[in-house]
Amino acid sequence: MATDLLVVDPEQPDPLTIDKACAEIKRGAVLAIPTGALYSLIADPLNLHAVGRVFAAKGREKERALPLLVSDVVMAEDLAKDISPRFYLLARRFWPGPLTIIVSASSRVPLKLTGNTGRIALRQPRSKIAQAILEKLGQPLIATSANLSGMPTCSSGIEVFGVMDGRVDLVLDGGQATGGGATTVDITEPYWRVIKEGMITERDVAEVLRGT
Repeated sequence: MATDLLVVDPEQPDPLTIDKACAEIKRGAVLAIPTGALYSLIADPLNLHAVGRVFAAKGREKERALPLLVSDVVMAEDLAKDISPRFYLLARRFWPGPLTIIVSASSRVPLKLTGNTGRIALRQPRSKIAQAILEKLGQPLIATSANLSGMPTCSSGIEVFGVMDGRVDLVLDGGQATGGGATTVDITEPYWRVIKEGMITERDVAEVLRGT
């Protein structure tokens, strides 16, 4: 597979480039784009062939879950079941932004995406490239770190191209990714817990969820 690379302005992505990215995703391609502090591999989560290609690109164990990007809370509601007030409190405070929220997955979500756990990790990104693609497609996207499993995540388009050449279809090079990493919080249990701390601290989360 030949990997294409397109340079894109991360603040004002060219609509034609976004159109090309969306067309690639619709045909089952795997892309790499900047989504904040790092680059992510994106693909159509409802296309099981594309899902398999993401696992293959990373060399990732197939029993591991794949996170999803959403355009807004309404899209998240379609992917989750039994949404708790905690979700709305966190989303209202931190989305769009570097917070990934783990919720119980609805029946619409392929079990393969959840790593057979029945739970799914959702985030609304600040990245204007990711936002443009999500809005154009009107559907969620797989978004997992752009790296080979066990290796550091890439933080520039050129780095992604060097590591993932021949493994992905298209790299949107928005230059050096900036910002801090995302925090992941699991709200599926009676007691919420921070799985990974990034830009948003556990204290920040606790302040929002106090009393819930």
